[in-house]
Amino acid sequence: MSSDQTNETTAPDYRGTVFLPKTDFPMRAGLPMREPDWLARWEKIGVYDRLREKAAKETRPSFVLHDGPPYANGHLHIGHALNKILKDFITRSQQMMGRDARYVPGWDCHGLPIEWKIEEQYRAKGLDKDEVDVVAFRRECRAFAESWVDIQREEFKRLGVYGNWADPYLTMNYHAEAVIADEFMKFLMNGTLYQGSKPVMWSPVEKTALAEAEVEYHDHTSHTIWVRFKPKVGLEGASVVIWTTTPWTIPQNRAVAFNPGIAYGLYRVDTLGEKSTATEGEMLLLADALAQSVMDQAKVESFSRVRDVESTEFEGVILSHPYAGVEGAQGEWDYDVPLLPGDHVTDEAGTGFVHTAPSHGDDDYQMGLKFGLPMTYNVEPDGSYRKDLPLFGGEAIIEADGKDGPASVSNIKQLAWAGALLAKGKIKHSYPHSWRSKAPLIYRNTPQWFAAIDHTLNDGMGEYGDTIRKRALTSIEELVTFTPEKGKNRLHSMIENRPDWVLSRQRAWGVPLTCFVKKGAKPTDEGFLLRNAEANARIKAAFETEGADVWYQDGFKAKVLDGLVNPDDYEQVFDVLDVWFDSGSTHAFVLRDRADGTEDGIADVYLEGTDQHRGWFHSSLLQACTTKGRAPYRNVVTHGFTLDEKGMKMSKSLGNTIVPEEVIKQYGADILRLWVAQTDFTEDQRIGPEILKGVADSYRRLRNTLRFMLGNLDGFTEAERVDPTEMPELERWVLHRLAQLDVEVRKGYDAFDFQGVFQQLFNFCTVDLSAFYFDIRKDALYCDAEDSDRRRAARTVLDLLFHRLTTWLAPILVFTMEDVWLSRFPGDDASVHLQDIPETPASWADDALAAKWDGIRRARRVVTAALEVQRTAKVIGASLEAAPVVHVEDADVLGALKSVPFEDLCITSDIALTADPAPQEAFRLPEVAGIAVVFEKAEGEKCERCWKILPDVGSHAHPGTCKRCDAALD
Repeated sequence: MSSDQTNETTAPDYRGTVFLPKTDFPMRAGLPMREPDWLARWEKIGVYDRLREKAAKETRPSFVLHDGPPYANGHLHIGHALNKILKDFITRSQQMMGRDARYVPGWDCHGLPIEWKIEEQYRAKGLDKDEVDVVAFRRECRAFAESWVDIQREEFKRLGVYGNWADPYLTMNYHAEAVIADEFMKFLMNGTLYQGSKPVMWSPVEKTALAEAEVEYHDHTSHTIWVRFKPKVGLEGASVVIWTTTPWTIPQNRAVAFNPGIAYGLYRVDTLGEKSTATEGEMLLLADALAQSVMDQAKVESFSRVRDVESTEFEGVILSHPYAGVEGAQGEWDYDVPLLPGDHVTDEAGTGFVHTAPSHGDDDYQMGLKFGLPMTYNVEPDGSYRKDLPLFGGEAIIEADGKDGPASVSNIKQLAWAGALLAKGKIKHSYPHSWRSKAPLIYRNTPQWFAAIDHTLNDGMGEYGDTIRKRALTSIEELVTFTPEKGKNRLHSMIENRPDWVLSRQRAWGVPLTCFVKKGAKPTDEGFLLRNAEANARIKAAFETEGADVWYQDGFKAKVLDGLVNPDDYEQVFDVLDVWFDSGSTHAFVLRDRADGTEDGIADVYLEGTDQHRGWFHSSLLQACTTKGRAPYRNVVTHGFTLDEKGMKMSKSLGNTIVPEEVIKQYGADILRLWVAQTDFTEDQRIGPEILKGVADSYRRLRNTLRFMLGNLDGFTEAERVDPTEMPELERWVLHRLAQLDVEVRKGYDAFDFQGVFQQLFNFCTVDLSAFYFDIRKDALYCDAEDSDRRRAARTVLDLLFHRLTTWLAPILVFTMEDVWLSRFPGDDASVHLQDIPETPASWADDALAAKWDGIRRARRVVTAALEVQRTAKVIGASLEAAPVVHVEDADVLGALKSVPFEDLCITSDIALTADPAPQEAFRLPEVAGIAVVFEKAEGEKCERCWKILPDVGSHAHPGTCKRCDAALD
């Protein structure tokens, strides 16, 4: 029998004497099954409410993230999940850093998205919404919104988001409706409200004006035409040619614009190509830069430039409308069409002349204001021409199903018949569509209610400016911090260039414009709008008790105006407010009015997607600058959109959507939260099956780190604790890293840099801890005597690590950190989410020690790499079989390595350190200069308890042990 066989037979089994990790914390997370139990537990013990009680007792500084309200009209998509999880990161991290971080979730309940759903239900039943009592219709909208609030609330809670779910804010709550109306009436009273007639984005399908934020752009193929306008006065014998992609607007033409800075010429058509609609010898006025392209479109084979045409020749020129004198036109278009200068005209496309219809475009409208051009009212709410319009009466521009109507083609035919059509074609271009119906939009002139954002305000709130625009721009520049920074310029340019705010919508579900106009008066007349504080107070009081539906009840006008003015002299306005006014007013009924709001009615953070620069950030800014005098927020944080793994926009038709519910079923909500933490949310993010697999792998690695800590902290008591000053250098290096990380984590959370926070913590856990500190200290934790100084120091550090890592990571991995915490500190009322991030002494930081250990770790890398070569070659099976010789050129580095148990750091049984020159065959790493390793096998026998190979094994009282293990067994 060999000596090895004898040893195996006679040596005692020391496994029971080793302090192996002990924990009930499972290797497999089982998140999809276990997370609902934690949610129920948090609700039972009232975590969110207990934090509020704790904050009140400790008088913590307030921190409020104001929730931008999602629409209550469907299941959550991945963008919702991203948004709410980011908000939860902020609220939880601020709470755990010592603040009273309150979060009131909210919902947008009015407006087109919900009304459209009810109309869809009506259409499916063959019902006409316009024939239903408006109050009954509004009740159906309210019930629909209520049902979706309940559904979405549970879906948001399932993501691990905490907040005041029992008492959220809803824009359709009676108090909210009363405040929205009251905020609107401040616009009425301070003179910013006016009724005007101007072109706005209009949805023929939905029969309402739309806000810019309700518009999205898709490719659309439009007819394009080149039209001759014949001179009536001046420019004899030549036609002015315009180009447009909206042939249906020709009946509304009132002028043609040119730019005095463009070079124009007079061109003669010489020879024609096949199917040309030009005429040989005709004279055309065109911008020089565009003449060739126009002739190509008109299929002109050859043409001549006759002469320069100076812009002074256009002064006083009067053109005829193309339909002037046309049979059947009944004189409708027998008016003068002036040729007018306009800076908006370019020679980049078209002809250098722009057809101007003031009722159907903003540039056109501005020209109309400047030169007194009359407005036209030819287009009805459903997108058809008025019935009595000659030639085209009743024809649709956009059909009810969102498809192009016959209006454009009819105009093209009529222009050809009238001899005005020079050329035609089609163009595919980006075109505005409704984000709800997905149908194309038109610019349409309608009477609407506006807020004049350049109106001078004398309201005593002029610290940041005396107009809405000035206050908004000053707020952006001086009062608000933007994350990312580029959001500042984006919002600034939008505010700087925006027109007046269109407040009115021709819908039924919303807060009405609570105002009255004098019968028979014009909008410009004094007294057109009733401005009466008592009437306003009565309206607000009625809304508080009965909601906005009361506005539609018979006799309400008389009730409000009784004793103030003669009700018969006034008409009640029944338009509803732009839904962005609702959400823009939330600062008033949430931040200002609620007990869990803020003292000054200003939020610390607004966070939404980048589209909200033109949406909620924008409307909230305009609204608050009118009624508060400044922005309602101190920080604006924006996130990008969610894309699939290939960077494509998600759509059901492409089959590439990722639904939060499905991710949670497969992986659990913590994996979704971890995906959010790993992305740069300020840009567009990608998500898909392969990305989620990678996230799950990161999670498993992190979980293993936490499990190791728990296992090795089993039974830890305060009696074991070692003061940092008495710890070995390795432990003091870990404390240095904790001091560094505490600063960085707090700074990262304050800067909303969740990716940076998680990346630092993940690298710390996997590189500094699992691959270095834990790997080294396993031997001491398992095999040192229970009360050895080194083991006690290591366990003390594990305890300090535990308290920091669990609280640092709790805002991100809410379920997992609760699991980790309760595995160590069980209790009916216990929760990691009731803890704060512990203060980390600055004295733990030791830059000199860190610099020394940076050199030690570099040397260690060379040793471990050299041993890996031997392991791969199967010369050794484990690093403890080695006793390498390490040649060190630098005396300081050599001294540093000799000052620490370097063999323990390299997990070898022995190691030799020398300043002797290294032999040629020694192992080196190119990136670590001055260190070389010569492999040698360890000499001696293997300790049956710690597995080190040492010369003294077998010479102690306990058979088969080394000196350390023999002492530990005693």
